[in-house]
Amino acid sequence: MAKIYVNGDVQEVELPLNVSKLIKLLLVENPEMVSVQVNEEFAEREDWDSIELKEGDKVDFLYFMGGGCE
Repeated sequence: MAKIYVNGDVQEVELPLNVSKLIKLLLVENPEMVSVQVNEEFAEREDWDSIELKEGDKVDFLYFMGGGCE
């Protein structure tokens, strides 16, 4: 088992694991609306299948919210 950090929390996962598989494994809500950072760099959606995670990687799932003044 390998330890990675997801949104600041330690997760134990089996490697090999890519970003797409991690999203499915963790049942990320609204994956079509999420942005992903791996080690503080944004991961392009078309690269999720090819980004292999390693021990100690930091993954953040970010949701951007719209809003404004009335």
